[in-house]
Amino acid sequence: MTELETAIQAHGLVKRYGELEAVRGIDLEVQGGEIFGFLGPNGAGKSTTISILCTLLTPTAGTARVAGIDVMQDPAGVRQRIGLVFQDPSLDDQLTGRENLEFHAFIYSVPASIRRRRIDEMLELLQLTERAGSQVRTFSGGMKRRLEIARGMLHEPQILFLDEPTLGLDPQTRQSIWNHLNELRSRKGITIFMTTHYMDEAEYCDRIAIIDRGKIVALGTPDQLKAMVGGDVVTMTSSQPEAAAREITELLGVTPSRQNGTLRMEVADGKAFVPRLVRELIAPVDTVTLRRPSLDDVFVKLTGHAIRDEEAGTKDQMRMMGRAWMGRRR
Repeated sequence: MTELETAIQAHGLVKRYGELEAVRGIDLEVQGGEIFGFLGPNGAGKSTTISILCTLLTPTAGTARVAGIDVMQDPAGVRQRIGLVFQDPSLDDQLTGRENLEFHAFIYSVPASIRRRRIDEMLELLQLTERAGSQVRTFSGGMKRRLEIARGMLHEPQILFLDEPTLGLDPQTRQSIWNHLNELRSRKGITIFMTTHYMDEAEYCDRIAIIDRGKIVALGTPDQLKAMVGGDVVTMTSSQPEAAAREITELLGVTPSRQNGTLRMEVADGKAFVPRLVRELIAPVDTVTLRRPSLDDVFVKLTGHAIRDEEAGTKDQMRMMGRAWMGRRR
Protein backbone atom coordinates (compact mmCIF):
# COMPACT_ATOMS: atom_id res chain seq x y z
CA MET A 1 0.00 0.00 0.00
CA THR A 2 1.49 3.32 -1.07
CA GLU A 3 0.99 6.59 0.72
CA LEU A 4 -1.33 7.73 -2.06
CA GLU A 5 -3.77 4.86 -1.55
CA THR A 6 -6.66 5.01 0.88
CA ALA A 7 -6.08 2.72 3.85
CA ILE A 8 -9.44 3.17 5.61
CA GLN A 9 -12.80 4.36 4.31
CA ALA A 10 -16.06 4.69 6.20
CA HIS A 11 -19.27 6.15 4.80
CA GLY A 12 -22.44 6.73 6.79
CA LEU A 13 -21.30 4.36 9.52
CA VAL A 14 -24.02 3.78 12.15
CA LYS A 15 -24.15 1.48 15.17
CA ARG A 16 -27.26 1.18 17.35
CA TYR A 17 -27.83 -0.76 20.54
CA GLY A 18 -31.59 -0.71 20.85
CA GLU A 19 -32.49 2.95 21.24
CA LEU A 20 -28.88 3.98 21.87
CA GLU A 21 -27.08 5.23 18.76
CA ALA A 22 -23.38 4.91 19.59
CA VAL A 23 -22.14 5.88 16.13
CA ARG A 24 -24.22 8.35 14.12
CA GLY A 25 -23.07 8.55 10.53
CA ILE A 26 -19.27 8.48 10.51
CA ASP A 27 -17.56 9.51 7.25
CA LEU A 28 -13.82 8.95 7.31
CA GLU A 29 -10.84 8.45 5.02
CA VAL A 30 -7.30 7.62 6.14
CA GLN A 31 -4.49 7.61 3.61
CA GLY A 32 -1.79 4.97 3.39
CA GLY A 33 1.29 5.76 5.49
CA GLU A 34 -0.62 8.25 7.63
CA ILE A 35 -0.61 8.47 11.42
CA PHE A 36 -4.25 9.20 12.19
CA GLY A 37 -5.51 10.17 15.64
CA PHE A 38 -9.02 9.53 16.96
CA LEU A 39 -9.94 11.72 19.94
CA GLY A 40 -13.12 11.88 21.94
CA PRO A 41 -14.66 11.82 25.42
CA ASN A 42 -16.09 8.73 27.10
CA GLY A 43 -19.03 7.32 25.20
CA ALA A 44 -18.25 9.34 22.09
CA GLY A 45 -18.09 6.30 19.82
CA LYS A 46 -14.30 5.80 19.48
CA SER A 47 -14.20 2.19 20.63
CA THR A 48 -17.34 1.29 18.70
CA THR A 49 -15.93 2.74 15.47
CA ILE A 50 -12.62 0.93 15.90
CA SER A 51 -14.47 -2.30 16.70
CA ILE A 52 -16.30 -2.02 13.38
CA LEU A 53 -13.13 -1.26 11.44
CA CYS A 54 -11.38 -4.25 13.07
CA THR A 55 -14.37 -6.53 12.28
CA LEU A 56 -15.28 -7.06 15.94
CA LEU A 57 -18.68 -5.41 15.52
CA THR A 58 -21.12 -5.32 12.62
CA PRO A 59 -22.45 -1.86 11.71
CA THR A 60 -26.17 -1.20 11.78
CA ALA A 61 -25.84 0.88 8.61
CA GLY A 62 -23.16 2.29 6.36
CA THR A 63 -20.04 0.78 4.83
CA ALA A 64 -16.39 0.49 5.78
CA ARG A 65 -13.35 -0.69 3.85
CA VAL A 66 -10.00 -1.42 5.45
CA ALA A 67 -6.96 -2.05 3.23
CA GLY A 68 -9.39 -2.00 0.32
CA ILE A 69 -11.55 -4.79 1.74
CA ASP A 70 -15.17 -4.53 2.86
CA VAL A 71 -15.28 -5.29 6.60
CA MET A 72 -18.65 -7.07 6.29
CA GLN A 73 -18.04 -9.04 3.11
CA ASP A 74 -14.56 -10.33 3.98
CA PRO A 75 -13.74 -9.85 7.68
CA ALA A 76 -11.05 -12.56 7.59
CA GLY A 77 -9.30 -10.72 4.77
CA VAL A 78 -9.34 -7.52 6.83
CA ARG A 79 -7.90 -9.28 9.90
CA GLN A 80 -5.01 -10.64 7.81
CA ARG A 81 -4.04 -7.08 6.88
CA ILE A 82 -4.25 -5.31 10.22
CA GLY A 83 -2.43 -5.39 13.54
CA LEU A 84 -4.15 -4.48 16.78
CA VAL A 85 -2.70 -3.35 20.12
CA PHE A 86 -5.26 -3.04 22.89
CA GLN A 87 -5.23 -0.65 25.82
CA ASP A 88 -4.97 -3.40 28.44
CA PRO A 89 -1.91 -5.70 28.47
CA SER A 90 -2.52 -9.09 26.84
CA LEU A 91 0.92 -10.73 27.02
CA ASP A 92 1.67 -13.98 28.84
CA ASP A 93 3.91 -12.90 31.72
CA GLN A 94 5.20 -16.45 32.27
CA LEU A 95 6.57 -16.74 28.74
CA THR A 96 9.69 -15.03 27.45
CA GLY A 97 9.48 -12.17 24.98
CA ARG A 98 10.47 -14.48 22.12
CA GLU A 99 7.99 -17.18 23.20
CA ASN A 100 5.17 -14.62 23.18
CA LEU A 101 6.08 -13.68 19.63
CA GLU A 102 6.46 -17.32 18.54
CA PHE A 103 3.02 -18.14 19.92
CA HIS A 104 1.36 -15.25 18.13
CA ALA A 105 3.28 -15.88 14.91
CA PHE A 106 1.69 -19.32 14.94
CA ILE A 107 -1.76 -17.83 15.57
CA TYR A 108 -1.26 -15.33 12.74
CA SER A 109 -0.18 -18.21 10.45
CA VAL A 110 3.23 -16.70 9.74
CA PRO A 111 5.01 -19.40 7.67
CA ALA A 112 7.49 -21.44 9.70
CA SER A 113 10.19 -20.82 7.09
CA ILE A 114 10.26 -17.06 7.79
CA ARG A 115 8.94 -17.00 11.37
CA ARG A 116 12.32 -16.67 13.11
CA ARG A 117 13.48 -13.96 10.70
CA ARG A 118 10.31 -11.93 11.29
CA ILE A 119 10.60 -12.29 15.06
CA ASP A 120 14.28 -11.30 15.05
CA GLU A 121 13.48 -8.28 12.87
CA MET A 122 10.74 -7.05 15.19
CA LEU A 123 12.85 -7.61 18.31
CA GLU A 124 15.66 -5.59 16.74
CA LEU A 125 13.39 -2.82 15.50
CA LEU A 126 11.74 -2.41 18.92
CA GLN A 127 15.13 -2.77 20.70
CA LEU A 128 14.17 -5.91 22.60
CA THR A 129 16.78 -8.36 21.29
CA GLU A 130 18.85 -8.42 24.48
CA ARG A 131 15.78 -9.23 26.61
CA ALA A 132 14.14 -11.69 24.20
CA GLY A 133 14.98 -14.63 26.47
CA SER A 134 13.64 -13.02 29.66
CA GLN A 135 10.20 -13.68 31.09
CA VAL A 136 7.78 -10.86 30.32
CA ARG A 137 7.00 -10.50 34.03
CA THR A 138 10.48 -8.95 34.40
CA PHE A 139 9.79 -6.31 31.73
CA SER A 140 9.05 -2.67 32.45
CA GLY A 141 5.75 -1.16 31.29
CA GLY A 142 7.44 0.42 28.28
CA MET A 143 9.12 -2.85 27.28
CA LYS A 144 5.80 -4.68 27.46
CA ARG A 145 4.20 -2.06 25.24
CA ARG A 146 7.00 -2.37 22.70
CA LEU A 147 6.61 -6.15 22.72
CA GLU A 148 2.88 -5.79 22.06
CA ILE A 149 3.64 -3.50 19.12
CA ALA A 150 6.19 -6.03 17.83
CA ARG A 151 3.55 -8.75 18.14
CA GLY A 152 1.02 -6.66 16.23
CA MET A 153 3.55 -6.23 13.40
CA LEU A 154 4.61 -9.88 13.05
CA HIS A 155 2.41 -10.71 10.08
CA GLU A 156 3.43 -7.46 8.32
CA PRO A 157 0.04 -5.75 8.42
CA GLN A 158 -0.72 -2.76 6.27
CA ILE A 159 -2.52 -0.95 9.09
CA LEU A 160 -1.77 -0.92 12.82
CA PHE A 161 -4.58 -0.01 15.23
CA LEU A 162 -3.44 1.30 18.62
CA ASP A 163 -5.78 1.98 21.54
CA GLU A 164 -4.16 4.41 23.99
CA PRO A 165 -0.65 3.15 23.09
CA THR A 166 1.19 4.90 25.94
CA LEU A 167 -1.48 4.94 28.67
CA GLY A 168 0.09 4.90 32.14
CA LEU A 169 3.67 5.30 30.92
CA ASP A 170 6.01 8.04 32.09
CA PRO A 171 6.85 10.88 29.66
CA GLN A 172 10.32 9.53 28.80
CA THR A 173 8.93 6.08 27.99
CA ARG A 174 6.09 7.61 25.97
CA GLN A 175 8.65 9.51 23.90
CA SER A 176 10.58 6.27 23.36
CA ILE A 177 7.44 4.47 22.17
CA TRP A 178 6.76 7.23 19.67
CA ASN A 179 10.33 7.09 18.38
CA HIS A 180 9.73 3.41 17.63
CA LEU A 181 6.35 4.05 16.03
CA ASN A 182 7.81 6.71 13.76
CA GLU A 183 10.62 4.31 12.84
CA LEU A 184 8.03 1.66 11.99
CA ARG A 185 6.17 4.09 9.78
CA SER A 186 9.42 5.16 8.10
CA ARG A 187 10.79 1.66 7.47
CA LYS A 188 7.59 -0.27 6.82
CA GLY A 189 5.27 2.37 5.37
CA ILE A 190 2.70 1.26 7.93
CA THR A 191 -0.54 3.19 8.42
CA ILE A 192 -1.27 3.88 12.10
CA PHE A 193 -4.77 4.53 13.46
CA MET A 194 -4.69 5.40 17.14
CA THR A 195 -6.83 6.65 20.00
CA THR A 196 -5.36 8.79 22.74
CA HIS A 197 -6.39 11.28 25.40
CA TYR A 198 -2.87 12.71 25.68
CA MET A 199 -3.05 15.93 23.71
CA ASP A 200 0.72 16.26 23.42
CA GLU A 201 0.75 12.76 21.93
CA ALA A 202 -1.85 13.78 19.37
CA GLU A 203 0.69 16.27 18.02
CA TYR A 204 2.52 13.29 16.47
CA CYS A 205 -0.47 12.61 14.21
CA ASP A 206 -0.60 13.78 10.62
CA ARG A 207 -4.34 14.32 11.03
CA ILE A 208 -6.81 14.08 13.89
CA ALA A 209 -10.55 13.39 14.01
CA ILE A 210 -12.44 14.61 17.07
CA ILE A 211 -15.57 12.56 17.73
CA ASP A 212 -18.36 13.52 20.12
CA ARG A 213 -21.74 11.87 20.65
CA GLY A 214 -21.16 9.48 17.78
CA LYS A 215 -20.24 12.10 15.18
CA ILE A 216 -16.98 13.54 13.92
CA VAL A 217 -17.09 17.22 14.83
CA ALA A 218 -13.71 18.23 13.39
CA LEU A 219 -10.99 16.72 11.25
CA GLY A 220 -7.65 18.16 10.18
CA THR A 221 -3.98 18.53 10.94
CA PRO A 222 -3.04 19.65 14.46
CA ASP A 223 -2.31 23.16 13.15
CA GLN A 224 -5.60 23.33 11.27
CA LEU A 225 -7.54 22.32 14.37
CA LYS A 226 -5.75 24.81 16.60
CA ALA A 227 -6.53 27.55 14.09
CA MET A 228 -10.22 26.92 14.83
CA VAL A 229 -9.76 28.47 18.27
CA GLY A 230 -8.36 31.65 16.85
CA GLY A 231 -6.06 34.15 18.56
CA ASP A 232 -4.87 33.52 22.11
CA VAL A 233 -6.25 31.80 25.19
CA VAL A 234 -6.44 33.80 28.43
CA THR A 235 -7.35 32.16 31.73
CA MET A 236 -7.81 33.85 35.08
CA THR A 237 -8.90 33.13 38.63
CA SER A 238 -10.73 35.46 40.96
CA SER A 239 -12.11 35.23 44.48
CA GLN A 240 -15.31 36.66 42.93
CA PRO A 241 -15.61 34.65 39.69
CA GLU A 242 -19.27 35.48 39.00
CA ALA A 243 -18.68 39.23 39.33
CA ALA A 244 -15.49 38.96 37.26
CA ALA A 245 -17.27 37.07 34.47
CA ARG A 246 -20.04 39.65 34.37
CA GLU A 247 -17.59 42.57 34.23
CA ILE A 248 -15.50 40.92 31.48
CA THR A 249 -18.60 40.59 29.33
CA GLU A 250 -19.85 44.14 30.03
CA LEU A 251 -16.52 46.00 29.95
CA LEU A 252 -14.42 43.99 27.52
CA GLY A 253 -17.04 42.45 25.24
CA VAL A 254 -15.85 38.88 25.81
CA THR A 255 -17.96 36.10 27.32
CA PRO A 256 -15.74 33.78 29.36
CA SER A 257 -16.42 30.12 29.94
CA ARG A 258 -15.99 28.62 33.39
CA GLN A 259 -14.01 25.47 34.15
CA ASN A 260 -13.56 24.40 37.76
CA GLY A 261 -13.56 27.99 39.02
CA THR A 262 -11.28 29.27 36.25
CA LEU A 263 -12.48 31.80 33.67
CA ARG A 264 -11.32 31.03 30.11
CA MET A 265 -11.41 33.46 27.18
CA GLU A 266 -10.44 33.30 23.51
CA VAL A 267 -9.20 36.68 22.25
CA ALA A 268 -7.57 37.94 19.06
CA ASP A 269 -4.64 39.71 20.76
CA GLY A 270 -3.83 38.40 24.20
CA LYS A 271 -0.95 40.83 24.81
CA ALA A 272 -3.30 43.79 24.41
CA PHE A 273 -6.21 42.13 26.22
CA VAL A 274 -4.46 41.17 29.48
CA PRO A 275 -3.47 44.74 30.53
CA ARG A 276 -7.06 45.89 29.91
CA LEU A 277 -8.35 42.94 31.92
CA VAL A 278 -6.22 43.81 34.95
CA ARG A 279 -6.81 47.55 34.64
CA GLU A 280 -10.57 47.68 34.07
CA LEU A 281 -11.95 44.93 36.29
CA ILE A 282 -13.30 45.93 39.70
CA ALA A 283 -13.51 42.31 40.83
CA PRO A 284 -10.15 40.99 42.11
CA VAL A 285 -7.84 39.30 39.59
CA ASP A 286 -5.83 36.64 41.41
CA THR A 287 -3.96 34.98 38.51
CA VAL A 288 -3.80 35.45 34.75
CA THR A 289 -2.21 33.24 32.10
CA LEU A 290 -1.76 33.87 28.39
CA ARG A 291 -0.85 31.21 25.83
CA ARG A 292 -1.32 30.09 22.27
CA PRO A 293 -4.15 27.63 21.54
CA SER A 294 -3.51 23.94 22.15
CA LEU A 295 -5.38 20.82 21.13
CA ASP A 296 -6.90 20.83 24.61
CA ASP A 297 -8.47 24.19 23.76
CA VAL A 298 -9.84 22.80 20.50
CA PHE A 299 -11.35 19.87 22.35
CA VAL A 300 -12.98 22.11 24.94
CA LYS A 301 -14.31 24.45 22.27
CA LEU A 302 -15.90 21.64 20.27
CA THR A 303 -17.19 19.35 23.02
CA GLY A 304 -17.70 21.71 25.93
CA HIS A 305 -15.48 19.81 28.35
CA ALA A 306 -11.89 18.68 28.81
CA ILE A 307 -10.89 15.20 27.70
CA ARG A 308 -10.46 12.75 30.53
CA ASP A 309 -9.22 9.24 31.21
CA GLU A 310 -11.23 6.31 29.98
CA GLU A 311 -13.66 5.00 32.58
CA ALA A 312 -14.07 1.38 33.59
CA GLY A 313 -16.89 0.77 31.15
CA THR A 314 -14.73 1.69 28.18
CA LYS A 315 -11.85 -0.40 29.53
CA ASP A 316 -14.16 -3.37 29.94
CA GLN A 317 -15.35 -2.95 26.37
CA MET A 318 -11.78 -2.88 25.05
CA ARG A 319 -10.93 -5.93 27.19
CA MET A 320 -13.82 -7.83 25.63
CA MET A 321 -12.67 -6.69 22.20
CA GLY A 322 -9.26 -8.17 22.90
CA ARG A 323 -10.73 -11.51 23.89
CA ALA A 324 -12.93 -11.54 20.80
CA TRP A 325 -9.97 -10.69 18.56
CA MET A 326 -7.75 -13.42 19.96
CA GLY A 327 -10.62 -15.89 19.77
CA ARG A 328 -11.05 -15.15 16.06
CA ARG A 329 -7.32 -15.58 15.46
CA ARG A 330 -7.33 -19.15 16.87
